[in-house]
Amino acid sequence: MLKPQRKAYVPFRYAPFLFKPNAGTPSSPLDHIKLLKLSADTKNLKAGKTIHAHLIITNQTTQSNRIEVNSLINFYAKVNQVSVAHNLFDRMSERNVVSWSALMTGYLLNGFSLEVIRLLKDMVSEGNVSPNEYIFAIAISSCCDRGRIEEGRQCQALVVKTGFLFYSYVRNALVSMYSRFSIVRDAMGVWNEVPGNDIVAYNSILSGFLENGYLKEGLEGLRSMLGKSMKWDKVTFVNVFGLCASLKDFKLGLQVHGKMLRSDVECDAYVSSAIINMYGKCGNSSMARGFFNGLQSGNVVLWTAVMAAYFQNGCFEEALNLFSKMEHENVKSNEFTYAVLLNASAGLSALRIGSSLHGHCEKSGFKQHVMVGNALINMYVKSGNIEAAMKVFSDMMHRDIITWNAMICGLSHHGLGKRALLVFQNMLAAEEHPNYVTFTGVLSACGHLGLVQEGFYYLHHLMKQFGVQPGLEHYTCIVGLLSKVGRLDEAQNFMSTAPVKWDVVAWRTLLNACHVHQNYGLGRWVAESVLEMDPHDVGTYTLLSNMYAKEKRWDGVVKVRQLMRDKNIKKEPGVSWIEIGNATHIFTSEGNKHPDCSQIYHKVKGLLAMIKPLGYTPDIGAVLHDVEDEQKEYYLSYHSEKLAIAYGLLKMPSEASIIVT
Repeated sequence: MLKPQRKAYVPFRYAPFLFKPNAGTPSSPLDHIKLLKLSADTKNLKAGKTIHAHLIITNQTTQSNRIEVNSLINFYAKVNQVSVAHNLFDRMSERNVVSWSALMTGYLLNGFSLEVIRLLKDMVSEGNVSPNEYIFAIAISSCCDRGRIEEGRQCQALVVKTGFLFYSYVRNALVSMYSRFSIVRDAMGVWNEVPGNDIVAYNSILSGFLENGYLKEGLEGLRSMLGKSMKWDKVTFVNVFGLCASLKDFKLGLQVHGKMLRSDVECDAYVSSAIINMYGKCGNSSMARGFFNGLQSGNVVLWTAVMAAYFQNGCFEEALNLFSKMEHENVKSNEFTYAVLLNASAGLSALRIGSSLHGHCEKSGFKQHVMVGNALINMYVKSGNIEAAMKVFSDMMHRDIITWNAMICGLSHHGLGKRALLVFQNMLAAEEHPNYVTFTGVLSACGHLGLVQEGFYYLHHLMKQFGVQPGLEHYTCIVGLLSKVGRLDEAQNFMSTAPVKWDVVAWRTLLNACHVHQNYGLGRWVAESVLEMDPHDVGTYTLLSNMYAKEKRWDGVVKVRQLMRDKNIKKEPGVSWIEIGNATHIFTSEGNKHPDCSQIYHKVKGLLAMIKPLGYTPDIGAVLHDVEDEQKEYYLSYHSEKLAIAYGLLKMPSEASIIVT
């Protein structure tokens, strides 16, 4: 489906014959204009300057040769020599609309949006030449750069005043501008008020809906477009595939794919990546891979798209396996590829693979890309290596809100509340605006530290100051904070008064606290509330059993276990694993399938003998069996984490970090 691009035919080797005085047929002005246009399109500065020199020698750059001068302005503007173009423009005694348009386009292409607006003002004030629809479209497009919304509104007022609003170029530029500024209401106003919307207008409005999350409106726009039987182009299909992906509407996505196959639209990398993304977001990574396999060739965008499809559906190993295949095809990774792969490594807590990818990033020169840095922080945090995450964070030259959030939430997740709050203070000092996720990490940090007063200050004052509306996650953090310090009654009262619908996670937070602080009466009541919401929540059954066991109410333990059997609920055994070299070693509680099982158990026994004199006492109250204390202690001695740590001590160098997942 993907076709190699044909090389442009550039006949500059014939150009010198046009300048020879004895070339048979004298060169015409049209020849010069064609060659200047070709020089501009191919950005061939040397050829264009040669033609300019010839025009000067033959006295063809005078005021009477306005067409040639306009062509020179267009050429210099397009080869990033806009100052030369402006100099030619200033020397013209008479200009037409082409002169203004060529220079304004040059400034727009070179990113000087303010100069475009100034030229429009000069054009209007001089009054010799009136702006046309192309001039207005250029000016409005320039307002999209640097967020010049006020200038954009002024342009719209001038457009309405001069009667150019009904021209498709102008209308589409206005729709695109308001969409880019996320002012969808104004974009819809232009779109609805001006009749005769073409496919470009539909593309602009659909793109605006999609970028700003107006999915319902986007679906209505799609229906309207289908009702008018318009011919779709590549941009349309990409927008509609994106809409299907955001809606996670697999059926609609299949229909759009079928429509595309029946059309004459070329399925290039741009469209193909949108199709792969659609299947991935709709939860069908196998169809994304199947479509990818059907392509004749794939560039880095397509490889990354199918990796992302696997990652979004939790198929982390499949995403990582594609990396070696991509390298085998000699396709070089970009920053998006590394971001997906690092996040897939984070999903598996695969530190060894993530560290290897880190090395690839450094060798390839992508380490300083913000997206890659964010993914590295996420990978190291999820893999348990906080110091490595902090080093990546410290070395980053540029940071965005995701960078700060990843570090704050990562530190908080690992119980490092003080460091998390310090990073938050640095974030405020850097004048980065905190958002919803930031305050989730901050309130969680307060919970780890038991900072009740500070937590309520952040919830009621600082969040309001930054315009962040508190949500379920923030209120759950407050429940955790009150529970942490043992103020369980306050936590219960807070849950009864907070303006939010609580989920199982919040109630289990309070239930955990009841277990820790031995408030078994409240704990049983909370457990019953949780089981009413989710009768199959295995964690709640386990906690309820633990509380009955600590009270030595074995009848309660039996009752809970009978309930679990009746509902066919099974508690999954604890599993821990450790990476040593290129191998991953997996352990379960009291497991005996490891080849070095006897050595591991001997090591655990020796470690227990060493730590008991230091004050270690196993929490035998949580053992769900009515047996002697000595037997309960045995059950706790050989759980999966202890076995993994013991094996790490046996096989790894003394200076190496042991990371158990």
